[in-house]
Order: sequence, then C-alpha cells, then structure tokens
Amino acid sequence: MSSLLLNNYSTFVDRLKEECGDRSCSIWLFVNPKYPEDITNIWDPIMYEIQDKVYRKLHARINSKKIFIKNAVSDIGRVTDSSIEAEVAKSIVTLRESLLEYQPKLLITFGTIAFEFVRRVTETRPENGTKYWNSCNLGNAFEHSIENFDISQANSIPLVRRMSNSSINNKDWEDSNSYFHNVADKIADKIIEHKDSLNIWI
Repeated sequence: MSSLLLNNYSTFVDRLKEECGDRSCSIWLFVNPKYPEDITNIWDPIMYEIQDKVYRKLHARINSKKIFIKNAVSDIGRVTDSSIEAEVAKSIVTLRESLLEYQPKLLITFGTIAFEFVRRVTETRPENGTKYWNSCNLGNAFEHSIENFDISQANSIPLVRRMSNSSINNKDWEDSNSYFHNVADKIADKIIEHKDSLNIWI
C-alpha cells in the first residue's frame, strides 16, 4: 500500500476534531468520533483500491486531501437528556443545510452510528434506529445504495466497521482485504461513470 496515501490520512486523523477537508469536494466521509482510526484502518485500503482502478480507467487521480471528513454524533439514539437531544437535533439541521449548499454526491459512513446519523440528516425513511443496524443490514444497505445511485442527489454509502489489522488473524485479514476490494471496486465504478459530475480531481 502506498505510504504516501497512509501519511495523508494519518495527518487527517491527527487533525480531526470535528471536521476537516474541503466541503466543496463531492466525497464526504462520516466517522464515529470514538473511532477516528477508521480512516486509517478502513478508508485507506479502500481509497488505495479506488485510486488504482480510477487511474487505470481514466488516467486521473482523486485529490484525497480535499475529501471532507466529519464526525457524526456518537450519542445519537442513545441519550434521554433533553439538552443533548437538542444539540443532536441542531447538528442534524446544520448538516442538512450544508448538504443543500455544497451538494456532495457520496456520503460514505463508517459503522452503524455514522450511517444512522446521515440517514436522519437526509431524512431517509424508515428511521430504523442504531440498534437495527448490523453487519448484514449495513452490507445490504451498501448494495442498495450502489444499485440506486443517483448523481443528482447525495447518496449515503455505508461501510461496515472492521477490526484493527493488528488484532485479527490471517483469515479475518484475508476477509477484510476481500471486503475492501469489493466495496472499492463498486464505488470506483460509480466515480468513473459520473466522472464529469464530481468535484474530486487533482
């Protein structure tokens, strides 16, 4: 894997408090703030595969430094305190306004919390709640988002959270590599198909 790509996103993780990157970029990432390492452990290998396929097809590269990264609300659906609920609601409204202003096309989420947060921002129905989502349901939601991808709107694309590479055995590592390759391949296909409508290029 490219050490340059890893270094770029390691820098992002170091700087990530609430958000970083360029809102005008067509790709937005949503991370559970409890797991900022998802950028390194999940997105890095996926992005590497995407860049590889995109370059082979288009001879162009995505400007990974521009990708907008934002923390999701980690307590969504798990709090009863009215003041916290008010803050969550405010965050949802503010982000909804940003989506309308900047018109990103790919809203890529990591795990259940980030996906449910984005679903509420985009007012996706039904509102299932965080307890509904598991690896199987997220996988199905990913396939549905790819099959129904619409470049005229923001598309929520959920990724399953994976364990850190250092804590998994060889079989799990092989399964993770296969997962990364499969989702990257499908995301890359959509990027290639809609290349002229995406503000992502170097």
